[in-house]
Amino acid sequence: MIEIDGSFGEGGGQCLRTSLTLSLATGEPFRIRNIRARRSKPGLRRQHLTAVHAAAAVAQGEVSGAALGSTELTFRPQSVTPGTFTFDVGSAGSTTLVLQTVLPALMTVPSPSALHLQGGTHNPLAPPFDFLAKAYLPLLDRMGPAITATLDRHGFFPAGGGAITVTVAPAVTLSPFELLDRGRVLAKRATILLANLPRYIAEREAKVLIERFQVDEDAVRIEEPESAGPGNVVMLEIESENVTEVFTEFGRIGLLAERVAANVVRDARNYLRTDAPVGEHLADQLLLPLALAGGGAFRTGPLSSHARTNIEVIKAFLDIDIRTEAAACGGTLVTVTRNG
Repeated sequence: MIEIDGSFGEGGGQCLRTSLTLSLATGEPFRIRNIRARRSKPGLRRQHLTAVHAAAAVAQGEVSGAALGSTELTFRPQSVTPGTFTFDVGSAGSTTLVLQTVLPALMTVPSPSALHLQGGTHNPLAPPFDFLAKAYLPLLDRMGPAITATLDRHGFFPAGGGAITVTVAPAVTLSPFELLDRGRVLAKRATILLANLPRYIAEREAKVLIERFQVDEDAVRIEEPESAGPGNVVMLEIESENVTEVFTEFGRIGLLAERVAANVVRDARNYLRTDAPVGEHLADQLLLPLALAGGGAFRTGPLSSHARTNIEVIKAFLDIDIRTEAAACGGTLVTVTRNG
């Protein structure tokens, strides 16, 4: 039984989700204590419970401690079985975080799977659907599986009510890859989502993107999707030869539209100031699939607390060496190798 201290590192839901993913992939049971100990409301919230139930569903797992507010949980997986699954977060909780919990295990099973997830699709503090579809999943496809993701219905915080569908054509094994150079920037595009709010908000945001980041006017798209509640999201996509990155900011009460767009421009400029191909959030999420593949490398900026937490949890489950060192041409070089 692997023991995990959920208060380690960033002390949030990352420890739990990574532990669930690795337990599914390795068949190793685990016990986690102090779940989300560093959060203002410690213990399991609804989206974490959905991730636990999703993991149990794909592996016929046995779970104890799966209750709202619980700070300790034990999980014992059986064999991961492909199939068609439906998971409902039941709130605006992130569908993408639930997906990322079970997806790696379904990438190497004998036959395809389909997942239908309901809840939030564009949430602060979680990867929005567009990041998943344009930045993260294309890199997983390089490892062998073929994954398609469809946004069926937008769900913004706090109303939720969104839905996504993901299909997984698995690979026999995962192939490592290296992502050390960004290559030439090919395009800059922006998408502004605006739901149940005045259109002038999006128009003001678009003006900032055009004037301050030189995005072509015809490369800025304003979408006004139907949704259960209001929402405003500004996403800036930078497509390079070897990778696509997506930067996001969420509109909220008290934050001027111009500031929402300016925050996205700031993050994109910081990314382009170096030639590191992998941004902060993508670096967090590449560690686990590369560890399961047994190798790989990428270059990024300074590692976040999420990434460092991920590294330690990965080492608790896998006999893997993850080295981080200053890269000769700037940023951080992350190298994943099997021990021995």
